Amino acid sequence: MILPVTLCAAAAAAIINLWLSMRIGQMRGRTKVSIGDDAGGPLTARMRAQLNFVENTAFVLILIAAIEIAGKGQPWLAWVAAIYMLGRVAHGMGMDGGAFKTGRMIGTLITMLTQLGLAVVAVLVALGVI
Repeated sequence: MILPVTLCAAAAAAIINLWLSMRIGQMRGRTKVSIGDDAGGPLTARMRAQLNFVENTAFVLILIAAIEIAGKGQPWLAWVAAIYMLGRVAHGMGMDGGAFKTGRMIGTLITMLTQLGLAVVAVLVALGVI
């Protein structure tokens, strides 16, 4: 069984995770901290952005895959996955503060709503309601 939405979402997640990792590497160079963090400074913020991405994205990908396997996901599921990924980019950028600091709040809201929405759909699918 091919799961095109799940595959694309997982690919996007891998690219975003790589981008977040590269941002940490850049900040390590600027702060000259090769191991550990900078005790709450900009390096810590970038590290938390990546870890927060990893913590949440696993659940989202599992829910996307389960809904897609159940045959209930297209085409709306692809849009949900895309919006989620954009929200995670906004969150990562927002963790830097500055001009795009609202990106953190936007990304957090999108993440929470996505997880809640997908969880509700998954339960409704499991119950045979949809």
